[in-house]
Amino acid sequence: MFNVVLVHPQIPPNTGNIGRICVNTGATLHLVEPLGFSLDEKSLRRAGLDYWHRLDLVVWKSLEEFAKSVDMKRCFFATTKSHKPYFEVSYKPGDYLIFGSETKGLSVELMQKNWPHAVTIPMTKKGRSLNLAVSVGVVLYEAIRQNYSDFSKTLRA
Repeated sequence: MFNVVLVHPQIPPNTGNIGRICVNTGATLHLVEPLGFSLDEKSLRRAGLDYWHRLDLVVWKSLEEFAKSVDMKRCFFATTKSHKPYFEVSYKPGDYLIFGSETKGLSVELMQKNWPHAVTIPMTKKGRSLNLAVSVGVVLYEAIRQNYSDFSKTLRA
């Protein structure tokens, strides 16, 4: 239904938890290399529990390879630098929700090219950012909420 893209993720348990979210929402997880870990790391599998083998996973060698292969007009870039709340966007099934690494976020160059599609999760000034898995869940479930009639067809009885 939706695509979650992690650009250069660094922390295996975050990616494992995001994989679990993707399985439970029917989303495809796209990982853009380089990764800060190996896909066979124990902590990645532990966080993903028994879901990892059910995950629809695509690994890209580079951000350039990814960008050449998808419709960039249907990509939304999560960043703390935007002032457009994630819930003011109209998501459609098949959209790509793109998140940067835990330590660096998305690059300035990527954001400059795609600024009209940048979104943020509103927060107080007391903190810098949310955990990556939490951020993915927040934005992904808003996209699902907006398209619930399509999503509800995939729910178990």
